[in-house]
Amino acid sequence: MKLVLIQPPVQDFYDTDIRLQPIGLCYLKAAIKKFLPEIDVVVKDFHQGCGRKTIAIPAELSYLKSYYAWPDSSPFSAFHQFYHFGKPFGEIVGEVVEENPDMVGISSLFSPYYREVLEIANLLKAKLNIPILVGGSHVSACPEMMLSHPAVDFVIRGEGEKPLVEFLRSWNNGRHFETVPNLGYKQGGRIQMNPIEENYPMDDLPAPDLSDLEIDRYRFEKKPLSFVITSRSCPHRCSFCSVHLTFGTSFRRRKIELVLEEMLARYEEGYRVFDFEDDNLTFYVEEMKSLCRSIIQVFPKRDIHLVAMNGISYLSLDPELLGLMKEAGFSHLNLALVSSDTTVRQTTKRPHTIQKYLEVVEAAAKLGFKMVSYQILGLPNESLDSMIQTLVFNARLPVLLGASMFYLTPNSPIARNFPPRDESDVFKARLTAMAIETEHFNRDDIYTLFVTTRIINFIKGFEFAESEISLADILSEARKRNSRSAVGVEVLERLFTERRLYAATPSGFKQLERFKYSIFDRVWSRLSYISTQNINRIVFI
Repeated sequence: MKLVLIQPPVQDFYDTDIRLQPIGLCYLKAAIKKFLPEIDVVVKDFHQGCGRKTIAIPAELSYLKSYYAWPDSSPFSAFHQFYHFGKPFGEIVGEVVEENPDMVGISSLFSPYYREVLEIANLLKAKLNIPILVGGSHVSACPEMMLSHPAVDFVIRGEGEKPLVEFLRSWNNGRHFETVPNLGYKQGGRIQMNPIEENYPMDDLPAPDLSDLEIDRYRFEKKPLSFVITSRSCPHRCSFCSVHLTFGTSFRRRKIELVLEEMLARYEEGYRVFDFEDDNLTFYVEEMKSLCRSIIQVFPKRDIHLVAMNGISYLSLDPELLGLMKEAGFSHLNLALVSSDTTVRQTTKRPHTIQKYLEVVEAAAKLGFKMVSYQILGLPNESLDSMIQTLVFNARLPVLLGASMFYLTPNSPIARNFPPRDESDVFKARLTAMAIETEHFNRDDIYTLFVTTRIINFIKGFEFAESEISLADILSEARKRNSRSAVGVEVLERLFTERRLYAATPSGFKQLERFKYSIFDRVWSRLSYISTQNINRIVFI
């Protein structure tokens, strides 16, 4: 029997070029090889490194055309074109047909991209007429939605290793699907959903099998990158997060020895960057310290780079752990502040404090960490003034601003406060859609704050020897830096004098009419200085 596992393309205004390694599919392949070695499994990544093609903006997102109106070469550009990122559907079908599989599994990780999954399923069903199985985080959130499509025969909710192994075993031994945990299937035209059960213990899972992936397709700063996962789920219960729909509420860790064994194997394969994709990497502080000490000992050449692009909870960081992380190979920290407003943190059930955040930022900055602090713009329970407060708060700290526009993940805890979501709502559950407006803020407000973070980061990005320098001097130097910086300075000067923001287009400057100067000024007027990542200050005189 041959099973082909697919990472599909996505369609959106933008795409990340880093966090795309299909680690979940590689875990599934490894589990099948361990428990059912007679089955041939092939992982096909049709997303990363497969190019992009401009396509029409979907009708549901046509309201965004006035926001993303111009091709903008300035440092403050948002989005413009809508793209298909990955192989064209026709080429995907051709490659899968060449594999001659008996069954196909498709990963559906992100809810707004479910249509790409169903398009592949539809095309493959028409061409091959073989069973189509779909799993992933979106399936865990919306299983009936996916299984109701005529091209989808089976779905798996939650963690997939044990359910997939049991499903394949059942497929080969009489097809008694009612005993397969987490499985959804159709019986007599009706959808059946089996109960969710626990997966294999973390330490019984083999390391993910990356043998089908080309090492050069996954890079960070030009070095080969591999994902590493030391734990699953998260002990926190943030209302906007859906991690528990996939991984359950039990937070589990792997033995440090197994993590190191996997990293050493990847090192021998040529990987030099390890991205820890845990949802809460540092929750168990002492275990994380032990892991860092072990990495320092096992990799004495100091020729590896460690990152945690999924973010790190600052709640569990202390000076000793930060020092060990720096020595082990971490140079950047992605911190999830979400909001500096105490009430917002309480209502979203985040057990974090501002005092702890400030302590971590100060200690990390002294160690030389480059930090990005992530703020969610547009949380339904947050006011516009609260969002501005957080933005100003971080502008004064040695962090870059990581603004993420809120999107409503289906069946997350916060979604219970909204009317039932239809398929169009699910399609718009993406950062670029700015789909949620409330009585406290509208889409123009969120767009303006998003672009404002880019303006502040542009200024934060300049390095200088002095501990303090004026904004005028920085902008004067920026003109000489390169053409893009010079364009940025000109756009800023126009913004300050004309109270309008312009896009730098091939045919000249074009006004971005949805950018509201009054909102920008509510941020800017509260700032007397901005801190750079090097703890220097740019003062406004």
